[in-house]
Amino acid sequence: MNATYFRIELARVMRDVVSMFFVAVLPAFMYVIFGAVQDYGSADIGNGNVAAYVMIGMAAYGAVTATVGVGGSAAVEQMQGWGRQLGLTPMSDAQRVTTKAAVGFVIAIIPVVAIFVIGALTGAEAEPHVWILSGVLVLVGAAVFSFFGLLAGLLFRSEGAVGAASGSLVILGFLGNVFFPLDGVMLDIARFTPLYGIVALARYPLTEGFAASMTDGSVSQESLWVPIANVVFWGAVLVIATILLARRGRSRQ
Repeated sequence: MNATYFRIELARVMRDVVSMFFVAVLPAFMYVIFGAVQDYGSADIGNGNVAAYVMIGMAAYGAVTATVGVGGSAAVEQMQGWGRQLGLTPMSDAQRVTTKAAVGFVIAIIPVVAIFVIGALTGAEAEPHVWILSGVLVLVGAAVFSFFGLLAGLLFRSEGAVGAASGSLVILGFLGNVFFPLDGVMLDIARFTPLYGIVALARYPLTEGFAASMTDGSVSQESLWVPIANVVFWGAVLVIATILLARRGRSRQ
């Protein structure tokens, strides 16, 4: 990793007020609205309360938004010739990739830390191990989803496409049980969507797979393999598709 390039890229991303709003401010605001100020936020759930459940989901949404944006911009820069310009510097390809990955990781930490701190100050409660494990799992899931941004950048080669990919996370969030609990047929559909596994896995230390139906109040437990299988499947799809598109792009040059 190149320290100078890392510092420049990190400063560039953090100066983008619009991006940072969607990465950190909006998810934190949504946590406050849907978790902290609601009466049900103090209700017990697993190893904590509902506010913590909402908090983890919003932290995951913010972290994924961060990595999708950074990953997508990296792909667009490469396709538009910035990679050739950097090729004139002493930096190797490996250094450029690891530097971009480091920037994405640091940006993803911002919403997780911010929302967890706000959660701790506004009534989110959970066992100590939940805070640690859920935070780590959120960051791991966000790293996997960075390939979604790379894929969008390689496929459409424009900043607008990357913005559209980030915007599509809102739809995927609603479909993936991120913003509010789903049940019945909608939950069955959610299990096949890309964001479901990341968020369900991050919430597992809190819920241990237990969920109550919003319609009849019945309680069910989901096996751990379900979110793991979702993450592995969609991770493989995104990685393979990104590699294939990158190879096709190089073959055309």
